[in-house]
Amino acid sequence: MTLSAFGFPFYLSRETSIDYCKSTSLSSSQSLATYLTSLCRRSTISLSKIRTRVNGSLVEKGEYDSIRPPTPILDTINHPIHMKNLSIKELKVLSDELRSDIIFHVSKTGGHLGSNLGVVELTVALHYIFNTPHDKILWDVGHQILTGRREKMKTLRQTNGLSGFTKRGESEHDSFGTGHSSTTISAGLGMAVGRDLKGRNNNVVAVIGDGAMTAGQAYEAMNNAGYIDSDMIVILNENKQVSLPTANLDGPTPPVGALSSALSKLQPKRPLRELREAAKGVTKKIGGSMHQLASKVDEYARRVISGTGSTLFEELGLYYIGPVDGHDIDDLVTILKEVKRTRTIGPVLLVVKFDPATGKQFKNIGETQSYSTYFAEALIAEAEEDKNVVAIHAAMGGGTGLNLFQRRFPTRCFDVGIAEQHAVTFAAGLACEGLKPFCAINSSFMQRAYDQVVHDVDLQKLPVRFAIDRAGLHFDVMFMACLPNMIVMAPSDEAELFNMVATAAAIDDRPSCFRYPRRNGIGVSLPHGNKGVPLQIGKGRILREGERVALLGYGSAIQNCLEASSILDKRGLKITVADARFCKPLDIALIRNLAKSHELLITVEEGSIGGFGSHVVQFLALDGLLDGKLKWRPMVLPDRYIEHGSPLDQLAEAGLTASHIAATVLNLIGTPREALFWE
Repeated sequence: MTLSAFGFPFYLSRETSIDYCKSTSLSSSQSLATYLTSLCRRSTISLSKIRTRVNGSLVEKGEYDSIRPPTPILDTINHPIHMKNLSIKELKVLSDELRSDIIFHVSKTGGHLGSNLGVVELTVALHYIFNTPHDKILWDVGHQILTGRREKMKTLRQTNGLSGFTKRGESEHDSFGTGHSSTTISAGLGMAVGRDLKGRNNNVVAVIGDGAMTAGQAYEAMNNAGYIDSDMIVILNENKQVSLPTANLDGPTPPVGALSSALSKLQPKRPLRELREAAKGVTKKIGGSMHQLASKVDEYARRVISGTGSTLFEELGLYYIGPVDGHDIDDLVTILKEVKRTRTIGPVLLVVKFDPATGKQFKNIGETQSYSTYFAEALIAEAEEDKNVVAIHAAMGGGTGLNLFQRRFPTRCFDVGIAEQHAVTFAAGLACEGLKPFCAINSSFMQRAYDQVVHDVDLQKLPVRFAIDRAGLHFDVMFMACLPNMIVMAPSDEAELFNMVATAAAIDDRPSCFRYPRRNGIGVSLPHGNKGVPLQIGKGRILREGERVALLGYGSAIQNCLEASSILDKRGLKITVADARFCKPLDIALIRNLAKSHELLITVEEGSIGGFGSHVVQFLALDGLLDGKLKWRPMVLPDRYIEHGSPLDQLAEAGLTASHIAATVLNLIGTPREALFWE
């Protein structure tokens, strides 16, 4: 297997003080290792600020223009095959054109900007050397312009538009779907082994950033890759940042942890590699008791020959090469060509460093703040009065708003990197010591740590508070509310969020969680001093009194229930709207009251099958409330994934808008069916 990695440091200038070898191939007498050794020895690293030039200084100044910049070479590239006849000089121009084109599009649509800008030359070099879709290139973040999707870039993340990440159903060049980081080595290794079992000869290239290398899965995959001999290339982007979506409060941030700090210090040890290869050869040829001898030789190679100077990658059986300037097309093309051509006994790791260039972005300024910011303000208010309140996030300080908390309490906020599993168990340990941990994790990332939530928190009944951010049309209610000890809440507006933060802070005998959406607040009055009032556990509230029909909403779905009530009120039908507040424990008294005083009870939630409505109907059935004339209907997500788009478009696709709710009510009480289709 060939396991290569590239990284690009913030200090490497595109203009080095030495004249790199400009040939695009090596002579037969010069080995790849010899070339790389001489390259690294001859490099003089400039400590001056790097300048990434795009049409004068577009990236350097962080500016953009509403007029699309001229891109004469890029205009001729519709697919990777169109790059094959370009010269190295033309590839350099193409890279600059790509960078300006990315800024033009992403500054308008949003997306991962810094990560794309930093690996432009690498992307060009990869498509120049390898032949997708025959060869497989796996990315943590989508790279789409060179693969036939440039004219659709204006639809990025829009309804019926391009995905923000690689997506198998979108392009044959997207070999694996991503979005949660740190998965490319695992998937790439599986593809490499599958290729070998089927007798194919294509290349597999997995690209991963040093931010993603803070996740345990990456090391699990490398451990396995070092043992399996399937040929594969892994490219490590060392850009010293975690590439968060550019709409976040702080944007990209440096990756945290000792492993990230150590990456830039790694140097290959050739004697270690040579002796380990000998050990592998012995292992393959002999068995029985002699296998132990081979293992001892391997251990000797790691501990005696390398001493303390071997890299973690070499300890895993990988041949480490680098760092290489990730903005130098000449070297990237040369090295990738040789790595592609060379067959080795085991994995090779090639590190390429790059400067994470960034650009500004068009952003709409709302009259209210985001729920993430309100959460941070509420938590700060709690922490001001209680020194035991601490915060944890997984490389999402800007996204969760906890960067604000860290500014106020720098010693009480912990960024654990892209490591949700560790974040949860780390929070459990804090709870064991009498602290009050608030673990803020995005809804879609929460599932990565579910085993830890179950085993390390809920089973032990530890009071960890989970702030589930960006909780839109997802599954967190279902998988959190099924846990016996978990208290599950959801606010209907920003004021309720403040109250639920206060409620969670007051719960000290069991775990709790509350979910809130990725959007701005609705503009209600906030608690004095941002200090919420703890709610009575398991108690909801009635917002509007009506008759015949009751809507029992949960979380942000309440606002559409209220709007549906207004629609029906104009048609002469006054209905009841209740806010459950809690999915677990349920407000049993409230549900009994609604069931006994109404003909129709509809539960409404922005969640999946098995969520809030399922808990309500189980109680209704066990309590005998469905044995009479009461009709119950759930309004939940359909049993499929909702495609990306605006929140309103997604709710419409899911059938959960105010109009859908009102139409459902009219249909169930016998109003003619055409009432379902008014404007």
